[in-house]
Amino acid sequence: MSAEVVKVVMPPSPAPVVAIDGPSGSGKGTIAHRLAALLGFEVLDSGSLYRLLALAALHHGVSLDNEAALEVLAGHLDVQFLQNDDGEAVIILEGEDVTTEIRSEEMGRAASMVAALPAVRAALLQRQQAFREQPGLVADGRDMGTVVFTDACLKIFLTATAEARAERRYKQLLEKGFSASLPALIDDIRARDDRDINRAVAPLKPADDAIVLDSTRLGIEEVLARVMREVEQIPGLQRHIKS
Repeated sequence: MSAEVVKVVMPPSPAPVVAIDGPSGSGKGTIAHRLAALLGFEVLDSGSLYRLLALAALHHGVSLDNEAALEVLAGHLDVQFLQNDDGEAVIILEGEDVTTEIRSEEMGRAASMVAALPAVRAALLQRQQAFREQPGLVADGRDMGTVVFTDACLKIFLTATAEARAERRYKQLLEKGFSASLPALIDDIRARDDRDINRAVAPLKPADDAIVLDSTRLGIEEVLARVMREVEQIPGLQRHIKS
């Protein structure tokens, strides 16, 4: 009587993740997109999910401190992340292009408020983790390395002074034709930092194994070069680098 041969099927290895965290205006979004292009990875802009939830709440008349209603809304968020013919990101909320609208300072403040609610963060956690697909993912946010992708093969924490971050945002707003006050932006960024750092769930902080980069006196190309040096040290990421 022959012995039965049992085949053991190993589960596929999870897609590699690079987590880029940091406070508002630290440059993490720009670096995430540039890095993803170099690696051929997908991008998760986790902050956009909180901005979208805040905008959906305004559309549906839901108060930004109504945690129970926001939890339900988060679980049924009708969102599409697309690209136009020029390869630029397009974000659709309930059938409407809101790409520009969610980048306003108002939505940034509202997003910071809803992101402090534990039930909201829990409702969006699985949705964020679902972005992890082959060949890999670059995820930017405030808790990508500490909560959402704790096994990320590389964790970067970008920071800069509140003044430097406010000045960058000020220039961005002026370039887009918006009016802005630099002192007001500094105050707003400090307020957001306080909410993010001191919230009860998933506070903003570097992961224990994160590499902290201060971009106060660095340009985007300099920051990207430093991040790429770290990428080159990870064998699993090396092979994805486009020549």
